[in-house]
Amino acid sequence: MNDFPVSLPPLDRPAPALSSKEKAAIVVRLLLAHGALPALSSLPESKQTELALQLARMAPVAQETVTSVANEFADEIERIGISFPTGLDGALGLLDGMISEGATSRLKQMAPGNFRRNPWEEIENAELDRLVGLLENESIEVAAVVLSKLNVTRAAEVLGKLPGEKSRRITYAISTTSAVSPAVVLRIGMSLAEQLDARPVTAFSEGPVKRVGAILNYAPSGLRDDVLTGLEDEDKAFADDVRAAIFTFANIAERIAPRDVPRVQRDLDQDDLTLIVAGAEGGDKASADFILANISKRMAENIRDDAKELANVAADDVEAAMIRVVGTIRELEAQGDIFFVANEG
Repeated sequence: MNDFPVSLPPLDRPAPALSSKEKAAIVVRLLLAHGALPALSSLPESKQTELALQLARMAPVAQETVTSVANEFADEIERIGISFPTGLDGALGLLDGMISEGATSRLKQMAPGNFRRNPWEEIENAELDRLVGLLENESIEVAAVVLSKLNVTRAAEVLGKLPGEKSRRITYAISTTSAVSPAVVLRIGMSLAEQLDARPVTAFSEGPVKRVGAILNYAPSGLRDDVLTGLEDEDKAFADDVRAAIFTFANIAERIAPRDVPRVQRDLDQDDLTLIVAGAEGGDKASADFILANISKRMAENIRDDAKELANVAADDVEAAMIRVVGTIRELEAQGDIFFVANEG
C-alpha cells in the first residue's frame, strides 16, 4: 500500500465512464500484474508515450471495474475472426517464400520511408560483405553509429573486414556517439536500409561459377575438358574457380567421407556400380574401389564378380552410369543427408 497516495478515493462509488485510453491502461496493468509482457514496443512511439502518461494519471480502480474492463477486452478479442500483420514488414514476413524477390524489392522501394518499422534489424541481417562495402563509402561518424547499433559479435565481424586505419578511426569515433539523438540514428538506419534494398535483384539464385560447374558436372568428360581448356584461354581465374566447383565421379574418393558411402550406396542402382567397376579407369577406378571398400564385403564381392562377367563395356555407357551416380550424390548433399569433405585443392 505504500505506493498509493495517503488519501484514497472511495472505491464503492459508481464508476464513471472510462475512456478508451483508461481502459487500455487498466488492461496493460492487469497483464503486468499477472506476469504477462505485452509487446508494447511494436506500437508507434506516440502511442507508447500516450499509454505511459495515462498509466501515470490513473487512480486506484475498483475490482468490479477491472473485471468489467477485462471482460470487455476478452469479448473484443473473441470477436476477431482473423488478424493481419502490421505494416509492410509484417506482410512481407507473412508472404516470405511465396512471392518473388523482384516483387519483394519493388514493394520495399514503393513504400514510404516511415513504413519500415525497424531498419536496424535488416542491417543486422545483411550479408557481411555487402554491409562492409556500404560502410567503406560512409563517413567515420556514420560507421561509428552503425557499429554502436549492431550486435557486438556482428560489429566485430564488420570491423575486422574494414581497412586497418579506418577501423581504428571508427573505434575511436564510437566514443563520441553518446550525444547522437535517436532521430539521427533512425535516419542513418533508414538510409542504409534503403541502400541495401537498392541492390538489383538478380535473375539467378547462384553465381556463374556454381552454375557453370553444375552444368559441367553432367557433361561428358571430353566436352567438360574442352570447355575448361577454352575457359582457361579466356579467363584463367574463372576457369580455376569452375574446376574447384565441379564434382565428378573421380572426385568421390576425396570429397565423400567413408562413413557416408553406405548412405550413398542405398540410393544407387547396383547395375550402375557394376558397369562402372567393369569399365572405370584412372581416377574413376580409384573412386570405384573407394566405394567398394566402404560397403559390405559381401556386396562388394558380388559387384566385382558381376563386373568380371561383363565384356567390352561401352565407354559411353560407363560414363552415363557415372553421371547418374554423381547426380544421386549431389541430391543427397543438397538434402543434407551427406556432406562434402572440404576441397583442399
